[in-house]
Amino acid sequence: MDFTACHVTAEDGTRLYARDYGERPGGLLPVVCLPGLTRNSKDFETVAPWLAESRRVVAVDFRGRGLSGRADPASYRPDQEVADTLAMLDHLGIGRFAIIGTSRGGIAAMVMAARALPRMAGVAFNDIGPRIDKAGLLRIRSYLGADPQFESWAAAVAALKSSNPGFPSLDEAAWLTFARRVYREETGVPRADYDPALSQNFPSVAEIEAGKVPELWPLFEMMADVPSLVLRGANSDLLSEETVQEMGRRHRRLDAVTVKDRGHVPFLDEDESRIAIARWLKAVDGGLALP
Repeated sequence: MDFTACHVTAEDGTRLYARDYGERPGGLLPVVCLPGLTRNSKDFETVAPWLAESRRVVAVDFRGRGLSGRADPASYRPDQEVADTLAMLDHLGIGRFAIIGTSRGGIAAMVMAARALPRMAGVAFNDIGPRIDKAGLLRIRSYLGADPQFESWAAAVAALKSSNPGFPSLDEAAWLTFARRVYREETGVPRADYDPALSQNFPSVAEIEAGKVPELWPLFEMMADVPSLVLRGANSDLLSEETVQEMGRRHRRLDAVTVKDRGHVPFLDEDESRIAIARWLKAVDGGLALP
């Protein structure tokens, strides 16, 4: 399905980009897709066209990723990403919306609750929660900040396999499709599609090992009345089963689903994911309670 490229300029002059799949008849609430730390709007090619059959879908590139401009590394923070997202939605005339937040996008959704909770009709957390496991943070820290110079897409796929464990069922074609969402093509070869300076605002190995990464339970609890979904990859090293259980204890309207053969993060086109997202959206649109 086609989309429109949208641009808006942030207060600090950073050029921001989003894919807008357009308004649909029926008045269903729009869905805003927020990507992972080093990812961008391409990540939602698996789900945005399906969602856009019945509602408006906007998938953003956070600053320093994809087609959004690079900025002062000090601004690569969830609170700034929230401000940028709200500026884009205001530009597009979108008032109330639901969010699908993948990893960092889910963190941004929690931060957004402190600023714009009345606008948030629902949140789907894709393999992320208020507590982030040390193993996943250390894995991300191990490659974040590098600017790999791949000689071919085969080399990019090999690197992706190494840095993204937990996907045993993917064949080579699926890995290549995955790689083309993660990397961009530049003069015929793949390159990282994010500013390596993102690493400057990411916890250090010492901070991770010392447990100094803050937990976001107070922000998560602000959304206890908002229809919510958490998808967890069965092989995730970032979101534990224990954290998902604790999320359920602290949230009155949370649906939790495990996606088999997926690490961090599910692609959102799996059968379990689509069924869960459809159920969540019914709650979002109708104000119904989730199981």
